[in-house]
Parts: sequence; structure tokens; C-alpha cells
Amino acid sequence: MFPDRKSILPLLVIASTAIVGTVQADYTDTEKMSFFITSVGKGDGANLGGLEGADAHCNALANAAGSSKTWAAYLSTSMMIDRSTDPMTITNGISARDRIGTGPWYNAKGEMIAQDVDSLHSDAVNISLQTALDENGNPVNGRGSKPNRHDILTGSDSAGHFSTSGGDSTCSNWTSNSPDGSAIVGHHDRVGLNDARNMVSWNSSHGSRGCGEGDLPRSGGAGLFYCFAVE
Repeated sequence: MFPDRKSILPLLVIASTAIVGTVQADYTDTEKMSFFITSVGKGDGANLGGLEGADAHCNALANAAGSSKTWAAYLSTSMMIDRSTDPMTITNGISARDRIGTGPWYNAKGEMIAQDVDSLHSDAVNISLQTALDENGNPVNGRGSKPNRHDILTGSDSAGHFSTSGGDSTCSNWTSNSPDGSAIVGHHDRVGLNDARNMVSWNSSHGSRGCGEGDLPRSGGAGLFYCFAVE
């Protein structure tokens, strides 16, 4: 005899729940996630409260998404040269690549971004509009979407080091919201005004048009930055 409808219904509910649970786990894998773009900025342009404030923002967003890892922002600081002293005082910057652990790194869907620091800064890096997701597994607007949010703050050169080009490239080491400053940004969607190497760089495309909350959108930014799990 076949089981009646009442006896088979609980089994169907259990099976359906298991299937749904599997789909959700495949869609967002918070435990495996070790890389994301912040879904929101700190709300004060490129004034992130320095590296400490940026790291805290990464950890707060990750924790809210269900991650228990420790996170660091992919941000460099600028070299400082004080010529008022004799001899002059030079303080080296901090390189983003030295702050983010050793990898490998995965997005919120469990897709590998890079195996290690060297591959992260090579042509093998898997950062694109489809893979550079926020902490909730959502894509971040790229060029062609409204609003465009593809300018990701880094303050770094293409190898992930602090810039030695001179001038401010980090909005006063992530403490300024002035319209007069600038910070190096990358394009997470790997798209720019043309196909030049810098325009398709995920971490070193150009300088922002100011540091304020209202300035960053002028070139396609929203005060977002990359976060990497360091342990």
C-alpha cells in the first residue's frame, strides 16, 4: 500500500527544507568568505578614521554578515617627508599588500579570488564585476550602472605598494574629507574610459576628484574599499 497524504507530508517538508538550505549555502558561503567590497562606505568620504577605522568597518560589516574572521582593509598609506628637519625625516608608507594575510581568498559565493599575494597582483587575479561582491554576496555597481560605484579606494600602485609618486594619494592617510585632496582608486569591474592598463586595474586606476562624500561620486566612487580576511 502507498502511504497516505498525512504521513508523507512531513517527509516532503523536510526534503524541501534541505533543498532550500543547500541552495542558500551555495549562494552565500560566509564561513569560506575571505574577500569582499564594503557594501557601504563610512559616510564621510575618504575620511575612514585612518587604517584603524577602515579595519573596524570591514570587521563590523563582516560580523553582521555572519563572519567570525578577522579582517583588514586593502589600503596603503602615503610616504611622509618632513623637510623642516636636518636631515629631513622620511616616514615610509604602509603597503596594502602587507596588511591582508597570505591567502587564499574567496568571495561570498565561495569563488576563489586569488591563491596568494603574488597571484592577487598578477594577471591571474579573479576580480571582476561578477566576482568582486560585497559581504552579503551582492554585486557592486560598475560603469554603465546608475549610480556608478566602481571606484574602490586603495591608495596603492598596481603591485599593492604605497605610492612613491609624490603628493597625497591617500586623502591624508584616510583622515580627510576635503574637496582638495585625492586618493588612488581601482576599478573592480575592470572597465574604464579606454583599455589602457591602468583603466582596467582593480587596484590602481586613477586619483579621485576630491576626498569628500560629495566628491567621490564625481569619478564613479562611493567611498567603498576592499576587505580581506587575515586569519
